[in-house]
Amino acid sequence: MEFLSAIEASAPIEAFKRSFYVYPLVNALHVLSIGALLTGVLLMDLRILGLFPALPYAPFVRLMRRLALLAFLGAAASGISMFCVRATEYVVNPAFQLKMLLILLAGANMLVFLRLAANPDAPARPLALVSVFLWLGVLVCGRFIGFL
Repeated sequence: MEFLSAIEASAPIEAFKRSFYVYPLVNALHVLSIGALLTGVLLMDLRILGLFPALPYAPFVRLMRRLALLAFLGAAASGISMFCVRATEYVVNPAFQLKMLLILLAGANMLVFLRLAANPDAPARPLALVSVFLWLGVLVCGRFIGFL
């Protein structure tokens, strides 16, 4: 906890907290990034599950994966910045803890998907369905952080 307290009290984080513009803009970037991330993931997973058959499978999935990755990077950067403002509170927040666990599971699910993608007979649909539920869980947990 001392390490997290030191982060909260650091000069850059103190300036971040005091800024009238920066924190709300970073928060908006986080919301925008999460929206883009979920859009990319859900569209990709829905295509894997068989929806939108008119869209070419491989190019569409590849495009949505790139969108999701870029959006994840934006969400991670903005999320880390916001975490640092109240790190000692967030680290013990059950919703935050579950959100982080779900993100790790979603990342592991994606790694399994990428590893199996080389095999056309691999079970991609169950992984896509798991992905949908994991990322929706991340979204819900993220909304609950401020209420617990």
